[in-house]
Parts: sequence; structure tokens; C-alpha cells
Amino acid sequence: MLEPSDAIDRINQIYGRHPHHRALHARGTFYTGTFTASPEATALCAAAPYSGDAVPVLVRWSNGGGDPGRPDQAQDVRGMAVKFQAPGGDTDLLGQTAPRFPMRTPEEFLSMTAAAQRPATFPIWMLRHPRTVPALLAGIKSRSVVPPFSYAEVAYYPIHAYGWVDADDRRTWVRYELHPMATPADRLDQEFTGRDRLRAEIAARLARGPVEFDLHVQVAGPGDDPHSTVSVWKEPRDVVAGRVTVTEEVQDPEQGDDVVVFDPTRVLDGIELSDDPILRYRPLAYAESVKRRQGVARD
Repeated sequence: MLEPSDAIDRINQIYGRHPHHRALHARGTFYTGTFTASPEATALCAAAPYSGDAVPVLVRWSNGGGDPGRPDQAQDVRGMAVKFQAPGGDTDLLGQTAPRFPMRTPEEFLSMTAAAQRPATFPIWMLRHPRTVPALLAGIKSRSVVPPFSYAEVAYYPIHAYGWVDADDRRTWVRYELHPMATPADRLDQEFTGRDRLRAEIAARLARGPVEFDLHVQVAGPGDDPHSTVSVWKEPRDVVAGRVTVTEEVQDPEQGDDVVVFDPTRVLDGIELSDDPILRYRPLAYAESVKRRQGVARD
């Protein structure tokens, strides 16, 4: 398997080296709010965030690339990371605007990321990797890389499945989705332009009131594979698991060597990890990226 240091080197070759920034999703802003689970989620999952009590959350909206200078109007996937700060510890969700993930391995992901920087020849890459085509077409259909009007108006899809364990130790495999409550009818009557237009739009929107997302889970059925990012579940049952309410922007907590890590393998009792190889690989790559952000490893 590709060494994490080599993976970060290859990402830096694509986007350039930017000390003290994430290798991917380098451009982003932090916000705070709360999450309140639904009774249906409480019945399926015994983990603390799903108790039904309001739980503080730290949210980061971001652009997907590794260049922090890339403007908001550039084509890119967008990300919404949520850190549930429940009693007993944190657990993290990392969502992106692409509804399906095309790659099975880190090597495939890096190959696609490099190829996507050359739109004129990207179709050739797709022809050479035909297994990725259905997921990439789903991303095109959902306009996953088209600059949105607002971070608040698009859906986000954490790509991995997790095992939810209830109070009777019964496990259910689920995939998460974050569905926006905002619609074009809710837009402010002003124009947002320039390099930071998404951040400016959210700031103005939050000055008016909270930004909300319903957290859904797709519940796997018999025969659905939870251990692969590319598996397509045939007829998952949709459950509204609760609501994320974002209330205000906060000062960037990443000062000096203090960094915030959103890790999809950080879970609490009541949530289990799948054997998805990309899920298991991500914390290794994140640890290498953190070292470089802190100046411990080579920049």
C-alpha cells in the first residue's frame, strides 16, 4: 500500500506546498452549533450524540482542493465536516458534495485527483478507468463541482458506512447524508462576489438566523456491502437521524501548532467502523499531514 508520506507528497505535487495548511480542503472556515437526534436515531444507535439531547458541534465548510489561495468561484467539490462534541468524547463526519465516491483505493484517488486538473484530457482518464464512470456521472448530474450559491444550499455525503449499535447490541449499517434546509427562496437580497464569496454569504446568512441541515442515514438492506466506498446499495431505507443547526462563525482555532483534525475513524461506543480500506487509510494520511502542518515532518 502507498506510504502516507508518499500520498501527501503526490497531493503537494498537484496543488503545491502550502505550509500550515491541510493537504486537501486547505481553504475553509469554522462554525459552531448544535445537533439534536431524532427518536428514530436514538432507537438505532446508543452512541452519546444520538441520545436526543442537544450536542455541541464544530463545523468546517471548505473547498476540496489543496491550494488555500484558490478562489471560491473555482470549480471544486465542497466539504462539510462536523465534529460532534458529546459527553465522553468527539466523533466526526466528513461530507463532500459528490454523492458517490468513484475509487476503491488511495492510489486510484490520487490518480484521479491529478487527472482532474486537466479537464481537456480527463475524459481519456475516465475511459482508462471505466469502473469510475457511473460515480463520476452521478457527480456531474448533481453538479458536485459547480460553485454553489451558498454552502447552506447543497447536500453533503460522507462516503463511508458505519455500524450503529443499539442498546440491545444489535448492529445496523448506515451511510450518512446531510440535506440542506435552505432553498433558493431563502436567499438574501444581495450579491456576493470575489475570492471569499461563499464565506461572505454564510456570514450574512448567519447574521439573519441559523443554517440548518437534516442528517439522514441510509440503512443497508440484505446483501448491501458496507465495506467499500464504491458499493451501491439497492434499496436502502431512509431515516431522518436529527438536525444540525449552525449558529455562528468562530475564530480560526488553528493557531501555531494547535490544529483541528476531523477524522472519520474517530467514533464512540455505539458506532463501529467498517473494513473499508480507504476509511482505514485516511487517519494515516491525516497524521502525516498534521506533522507537516506542525513542522514536525518535511514541508
